Amino acid sequence: MDFKIIDNGVIAPKGFKANGVKEGKYGVGIIYSEKDCVAAATFTTNKVVAHPVNLSKEILKNNREKIRAIIANSGNANCFTKNGYYDAKEMIKETAKLLDIPENSILIASTGVIGRKMPMDIIKDRMQKAHTKLKEKSDNNSVARAIMTTDRFPKTIAVEFEVNGKTVKIGGIAKGAGMIAPNMLHATMLCFITTDIKINNDGLTKSIQNAVDKSFNNAVVDGDTSTNDTVFILANGESGVKYKKCAELFDNALTYICTELAKMIVMDGEGSTKLMEVCVKGCASEKDAVKASKSIVRSLLVKTALYGGDPNWGRITAAVGYSGVEMDMDKMDVLISDFEKEVYLVRDGVPIADEGTKELKLAEEIMKNDKIKIVVDLKIGNYENTSYGCDLGHDYVKLNSEYTT
Repeated sequence: MDFKIIDNGVIAPKGFKANGVKEGKYGVGIIYSEKDCVAAATFTTNKVVAHPVNLSKEILKNNREKIRAIIANSGNANCFTKNGYYDAKEMIKETAKLLDIPENSILIASTGVIGRKMPMDIIKDRMQKAHTKLKEKSDNNSVARAIMTTDRFPKTIAVEFEVNGKTVKIGGIAKGAGMIAPNMLHATMLCFITTDIKINNDGLTKSIQNAVDKSFNNAVVDGDTSTNDTVFILANGESGVKYKKCAELFDNALTYICTELAKMIVMDGEGSTKLMEVCVKGCASEKDAVKASKSIVRSLLVKTALYGGDPNWGRITAAVGYSGVEMDMDKMDVLISDFEKEVYLVRDGVPIADEGTKELKLAEEIMKNDKIKIVVDLKIGNYENTSYGCDLGHDYVKLNSEYTT
């Protein structure tokens, strides 16, 4: 890599502060920039859309280059609720007062239960406490924890690289564990990214969309698409480095940030115990590569086999087959690895890991690990895609059967 992993997430880039508070079910996180930021975003494709998503879209439509803060809450999605739009507006109004910045410079996001009215007295209490903490110090982990719902751990990462002696930093936090499926997006999946690069809105928008397409839009936990999914990126230019001086390096670093956060979300899938990285190559088109890889990570039969440690390659090949991509089953390879050892299950369309073979024994050993890579080579073209998924076990049903209680 041409960049280095560093600590402190969203507060690693110069000029950003953040903090948050989580008490019981409800939390609030604040991310603040000392200077105006260029901002870009991607949002859910669900036609049932949360009020914070609509409000943030409105703000970005009219003010993409003077954003100062992000306010986010957990515990309530503020979706499908009467007067929810005005509750979101009230959150922004309160944030503007606390930070002494314009209301149209604040983006908003929410995550939690759908269809429940926002408990504004509780949310305002958490906002006051988060602001008090923010005035005292910045704490990346606190804001990452503040936005968690069913997450088992906070998700955060940052990187830096040098350009002509100046340092550019990118940092991010995310939350999400269930309802993760392709097409921007998924669980309520929230991701907030900060950077001190100097960049215009067109460049930032293209860069984040490309990164999201390669990362979050290739991540699947359970196939549901949330009403609140949001990715925000803020760039304040404090590094003094212009994007055009390092466009490829910045894009690669941003994609890395998003990919690592996507992997964390998938690994934290509700009840999950294993991560699968699925690469389908040798496809006739890019569209086919995406369809085939997502078909595998979405397959309930593949996910349950992963949970049980069963190297059932028949389920993998079936998932490719019903995806509708161009293929010839007599040409394809299937192999699995634990990122150290690997073994072919099928080669040139011929089953290798049959009952009693050394290949099957090695495959069973590999499947005991918590990170599994599946590679399918269709051998009919030059396109490939990598998707990310997790296993599906008993705890997923338990967690989601009790979510609102």
